[in-house]
Amino acid sequence: MTTDMIEQPQPARSRAVFSQQDFGLIRTAIAHYLREVQDQPESVKYANLYHRLGRVA
Repeated sequence: MTTDMIEQPQPARSRAVFSQQDFGLIRTAIAHYLREVQDQPESVKYANLYHRLGRVA
């Protein structure tokens, strides 16, 4: 047998972790949390995440 004759297993097809509806829910939760931490330095990171999720949903 040569290496050409041996079948290599194919990797499993990747599946989505979140649905489109999940992105909307996560975005809503982040919007609520942003109001809680609006005066803290980390709020910028959450604001950026909020906007990135808006492009996905």
